[in-house]
Amino acid sequence: MRSKTVLIPLIVIVVLVVLIASGVFYTVYEGEQVVITEFGRPVGQPIVTAGLKIKTPFIQQVHRFEKRVLEWDGSPNQIPTKDKRFIWLDTTARWRIKDALKFYQALGTEQFAQSRLDDIIDSAARDLVTAQLLIEVVRDSNRVLSLDLEVLEGEEGQTGEPLEEIQIGRDRITRMILEKVQETVPQFGVELVDVQIKRINYVDEVRKKVFDQMISERQRISEKYKSEGQGEAADIMGQKQKELERIQSEAYKEAEQIKGDADAQAIQIYAEAHGQDPEFFAFIQTLETYRQTTNESTKLILTTDSDLYRYLKSSESLSR
Repeated sequence: MRSKTVLIPLIVIVVLVVLIASGVFYTVYEGEQVVITEFGRPVGQPIVTAGLKIKTPFIQQVHRFEKRVLEWDGSPNQIPTKDKRFIWLDTTARWRIKDALKFYQALGTEQFAQSRLDDIIDSAARDLVTAQLLIEVVRDSNRVLSLDLEVLEGEEGQTGEPLEEIQIGRDRITRMILEKVQETVPQFGVELVDVQIKRINYVDEVRKKVFDQMISERQRISEKYKSEGQGEAADIMGQKQKELERIQSEAYKEAEQIKGDADAQAIQIYAEAHGQDPEFFAFIQTLETYRQTTNESTKLILTTDSDLYRYLKSSESLSR
């Protein structure tokens, strides 16, 4: 009985010591920072180093905040551009608590900070996007459309319209949003590290018109290529026909020259034959003439003084 009487107070003392110790000591972990409050009011500077710390039990409270970079992901917002094109703009950002004391006094919790960033970042994005043309929001540079620009440069002289080039671009607009938000959030003990446009999409009412316009533009470029191809094909065919006529002309000229040389050689041979035996040459010439002017069914009526009759008569006498 006496042992129980001694044990109970001992247990009570141990429990009290544990409770007091748990109220006095607390641990700050890596990646977090702590603000100590006393009756709801901050006491001292934020604790940003990890380790075992001491506070007044039951009076002071520990408020823990992240020291690492946090993610903010906004909801898509429907925004009109300067040229009245409605788009869905989806942005994301990275932020961190730079001054835990100021953060606690201004916002209190990370959940409320996320809600406050919704208003600040969405408002800045809306203000800057509505002041820019759609082409400035969706493109980073003119280099992306280098192939199309080469195609359109040939058409610029026909239409007289200047090519549309960006002056600011998506990256610069993103930096402008970041700079504008960075001017506001330091009062909340927050540092905005980065802002990015995650996605841009047309609203349903505009998307079909844009797609039709893109298809029409591609067809126009295709027709231009086709027309240029047909022009080159016609030029090649013309050059081919011209070359063919040149070859035929040279071949005809060469053939006529060969024929002329052959005729001259034949005349020379005939002349030499005539000089050696004029009577035989005359006989051969007469036979050649009749060969060219008659066939198997031709009937000849010869006079007695014709050369052929004379040759035939002479041949008949020799055969007898």
